[in-house]
Amino acid sequence: MFSLIMEPDGALYATIAKTVAESGDFVNLIVEDRDWLDKPHFPFWVAAISYKIFGINSFAYKFPAFLFFLGSVWYTYQFALLAYSRLVAQISALVMLTALHLVISNNDVRAEPYLTAQVIGAVFHFFRLYRSDRPLDLVLGAFWTGMALMTKGPFVVVPIGAGLFFHIVLTGQWREFWKLRWYVAIILSLVFCLPELYTLYLQFDLHPEKVVFGKTGNSGIRFFFWDSQFGRFFNTGPIKGSGEKTFFLHTTLWAFAPWALLLYAAVGRALLRLIGRMSYLPEYVSLGSGLMTFLLFSLSGFQLPHYLNIVFPFYAVLTAHFLTTLRNNVTHRRWLRTIQIQYLLLLVIVGGLIWYFRPQPMAGAIIWAVLVTVVTGVLARGRWLPALVGWAVGSSVLALGFYNLFLYPHLMPYQAGGEAAFYINEHNTPEQPGGMRLAGMYVEDQYSFEFYLKQRAYYWRTKADLKAVADKEPVWILTSPTHLDTLRQDGWQVAPIGTFQFFHVTKLTGEFLNHQTRTQALKPKVLAEVRSKP
Repeated sequence: MFSLIMEPDGALYATIAKTVAESGDFVNLIVEDRDWLDKPHFPFWVAAISYKIFGINSFAYKFPAFLFFLGSVWYTYQFALLAYSRLVAQISALVMLTALHLVISNNDVRAEPYLTAQVIGAVFHFFRLYRSDRPLDLVLGAFWTGMALMTKGPFVVVPIGAGLFFHIVLTGQWREFWKLRWYVAIILSLVFCLPELYTLYLQFDLHPEKVVFGKTGNSGIRFFFWDSQFGRFFNTGPIKGSGEKTFFLHTTLWAFAPWALLLYAAVGRALLRLIGRMSYLPEYVSLGSGLMTFLLFSLSGFQLPHYLNIVFPFYAVLTAHFLTTLRNNVTHRRWLRTIQIQYLLLLVIVGGLIWYFRPQPMAGAIIWAVLVTVVTGVLARGRWLPALVGWAVGSSVLALGFYNLFLYPHLMPYQAGGEAAFYINEHNTPEQPGGMRLAGMYVEDQYSFEFYLKQRAYYWRTKADLKAVADKEPVWILTSPTHLDTLRQDGWQVAPIGTFQFFHVTKLTGEFLNHQTRTQALKPKVLAEVRSKP
């Protein structure tokens, strides 16, 4: 909750919400003093309200997302209880609390913690509506669907609706499609989404003169319904990616660890039983939502690891159900040994990282690994199922504890923007000779700089932009040594203040992780006072 916010996306979103909170403008999303059209408003509104309560800091940005994550765990538990035993619900909750990428996403916060809760919340209420026809579930399901639309856009109807669609089809309840309640739910969901559509209309459709994506005449509503969704799927929109059809197949192996092997087995068995027309699943919502969303993202031209987080509740239920249906003692032993071997491999990886990366205190990291292993070995004993779940949970505690306590905190000082902002906050004061200086980034940008800076952060993209200010007074800029050299050659006065080492910490490399070669992977960023006139 209190660790620094990671570049680039987390820091970008935190900075957008900061601008909303400071300006009081909940309509216009602004980045680098320019209108920003990419993601819907809901996460920024929530973070901005949190800033109003707790102040602008890392905790205030992460805390509401963490509450939504806990909400997704609770909804997963409740959803499982609708069709499964309490044991399945309990294991499902444990899977949600320990799946690797779900926990990482509570640190590197983007939209996914919000969206995961909204999707499983909507599915829970719609599935209960299907089973019991309660009007309150109709309203709450539409509410969460509307919030999901305001968080990610129209594609959320796939994880929300596909599962129920498959369940109705596979159970032969065809008349369900003609019931009025589902059409009311669609209309209500759009009603709850109206604040997003209205703000997009105000920011963009009313102002066709605004330049976004290098052109004017942008419609926020069109972007919401088409370019942000189908444009990314077909890779024809203004924001493009590079899709690879097997990306999520191997990404799930680590993102859903330590449960991924069990998940693949669970899905495989469910499909084989379904093809063989054998009864296995008490509901097909989890299988339908999980598979359709997986296929949709796999076929998309735009793929990122955290996209699948939103269907982890369904994966958790499928995994938990699979475990509780294993009856053969030989199978029990094989799966228990598999998870124990997985723990040992993870212990070797963590041990290797401790030796390779050399976090400080190194002794603390070693004690952590030993302590978790001993405690897991003591507690994960007895019957095969508690033992298996215990080793899986223990491996998650081992890996994610190391990540959050030792690895992650030692990555953050290499975010040069944030470190420079802390330095400026301490030293750029009205008491210094000549008074307080304007501060900003020249040519480059790092959003942690703007988020943690306690004065206005400027972005000077060209020499002309910087000259318009530096002709009048000295300014502090953060940039690369190459750009400073260019200013010197043009006759500018340049006085270096401090150097901060930069590395893209979301893209770790062996050269950076190795303490002996780390300095070779770093790129210096220099904070300097500049003036264009001698």
